[in-house]
Amino acid sequence: MSRLGETDIYLPATGPQAAGGGQPLQRILVPVDPFGRASQALALAAQFSAAVGGQLRLVHVRTWEPAGRNGAGHFFFQTSEEATTVLDKALTSVWACGVPASGVVVEAARSRAARAIAAEARSWGAGVMVVARRQRTALGVLVFGSLSAQLMRETSCPVLVMHQGER
Repeated sequence: MSRLGETDIYLPATGPQAAGGGQPLQRILVPVDPFGRASQALALAAQFSAAVGGQLRLVHVRTWEPAGRNGAGHFFFQTSEEATTVLDKALTSVWACGVPASGVVVEAARSRAARAIAAEARSWGAGVMVVARRQRTALGVLVFGSLSAQLMRETSCPVLVMHQGER
């Protein structure tokens, strides 16, 4: 059990720690985006991390698409400097709250962004992931999919999905 203000959060214990009641949620991973959609999720994760004395790991995926049919080369949607700026801005907002945080920019094909985030969560040993979910039309979900749904399938840690606009 971890406490954030007056709200108790219970998550099932898994893995080797299960018999001992599980681990506190000390390591929280938050994916960040260049559009600010993750700002509420980031604020919630920072608040929770400060309450339990944990640390945050921010991850930004610099996505790309194949440049041509033969797959030679990649077309990146951001420069590496733009991707680093996104991460730096998010880290600065967390540090301003006095929360220890680190971050990383990873590169992945747009269709494999969830895998890249899940791999970072595994390698860092995240206890929970906090993600933002924006509202999409049914057609948008059908065409583009849902990153939060893909993350829930790809990762082994609990995923807290925060709908955009909720608090």
